Amino acid sequence: NPSSIYNLAQEGRKAVDDSRQIVSNCLNARLSNIVFTGGGTESDNSAIKGVAYALRNAGNHIITSCIEHHAVLHTCEQLERLGFELTYLPVDSSGLVDPDDVGRAINDKTTLVSVMLANNEIGTIQPVSEIAKIAKIESHRRRNRIVVHTDAVQGAGFLDLDVESLGIDMLSLSGHKFHGPKGVGVLYLRKGTPFMPQQIGGGQE
Repeated sequence: NPSSIYNLAQEGRKAVDDSRQIVSNCLNARLSNIVFTGGGTESDNSAIKGVAYALRNAGNHIITSCIEHHAVLHTCEQLERLGFELTYLPVDSSGLVDPDDVGRAINDKTTLVSVMLANNEIGTIQPVSEIAKIAKIESHRRRNRIVVHTDAVQGAGFLDLDVESLGIDMLSLSGHKFHGPKGVGVLYLRKGTPFMPQQIGGGQE
């Protein structure tokens, strides 16, 4: 337990703190915005459900693409069965989402846009920063909160993951994709993002 005061616990705490510093440097993020999870699937699930439930009273519409990883698609399908409205955006012949399609899909009930950074099967790199800009413009125009999430699991070690350049609110990673231990994931959660934790317990991650 890294929250305890005995020596072995403090060694664990230092390992976690050092890892958090490394990840925050890679993402150009604050230390407090880095949450460690049990893997990429948990990070995706937590991000999507956490925002969906936190903003349910404001709106229940979520936008994603039709070529997301199953960790995203199956989560969205589950939410759809629970009464949420989903829009699954198509892609062109190169596997790209048109950012303008995102803008056209946004309505007054939209609370979340989730589009992966790099596809795990065909390698297409999505225009996430453009998508985020459009979502933010629509969010401001409509005066409702629209959170932008990207599954960046496949982009780790290959693409720039600067969260400020991407303009996103949440980002998911899986440790084993960039020489980290298996069974460890990362959720970047921008400060102030509406979020309802999906696991309840003590104060530790």
